[in-house]
Amino acid sequence: MANIQSLPLLLKELRLTAIGKTWQCLSEKAIKEDWEPAQFLVECCEIETNQRYENKLKRLLKESQLPTGKQLSQYNFSEIKGVTAHQLQQKVNQLDWLKQGHNVLLFGASGLGKTHLGAAIGHALIAQSIRVKFISSTALVQQLQKAKEELSLEDALKKLDKYELLILDDIGYVKKNDSESQVLFELIAHRYERSSLLITTNQAFSEWDSIFGDNMMTVAAIDRLVHHADIYKIEGESYRKKQAMKSNQETSQVN
Repeated sequence: MANIQSLPLLLKELRLTAIGKTWQCLSEKAIKEDWEPAQFLVECCEIETNQRYENKLKRLLKESQLPTGKQLSQYNFSEIKGVTAHQLQQKVNQLDWLKQGHNVLLFGASGLGKTHLGAAIGHALIAQSIRVKFISSTALVQQLQKAKEELSLEDALKKLDKYELLILDDIGYVKKNDSESQVLFELIAHRYERSSLLITTNQAFSEWDSIFGDNMMTVAAIDRLVHHADIYKIEGESYRKKQAMKSNQETSQVN
């Protein structure tokens, strides 16, 4: 007969940490409620599985660098035009676009919540154990530019391949110079038909020469992005402007 005293050590060796913390209480419950052995085993496995799922989500969320508190349910779609909650919920529920390397492009003026929507999609995908990376376009371009200077751009691009969705926030703020334009184009070309991009921008395609600086490169970049993409042009009144006006009204009423 196996020595029950060795169970904690065995569970530790098997890296069943959640079971190791709960098996004693669970075994007492099993005896009290007269469980079948299989039921006790199922309960142990569920506890371990749930704990591993939660730990995985924590790791994915930490590496994603997504802004906190951004969910689709928190966005007021009634205040804007150009995209609906149903459309974005479909992107979250039907994941073939990620497997096919398709893109999502969110256009709109500042203050309409493009970043919120992009981050909300990211959070919803992480809940399904999908690896996501959120980063400002300027910061990523600077990282890639440094990698290129160090002759390691290819390695830097390959490291980003582990993310099924790369969220580039505010692409319109990338500085217009040859070096930055080139690495941004190489990123787009590298992920073309392989891995997905979600891009937010307040600049229409007609203004993207200010990003790439070269018409031929601009056309080539846009062509690759839109070939397989859902494009949403968000229209409405700036959320930040409305909040400022509301605050001013409340202040005036108090005074």
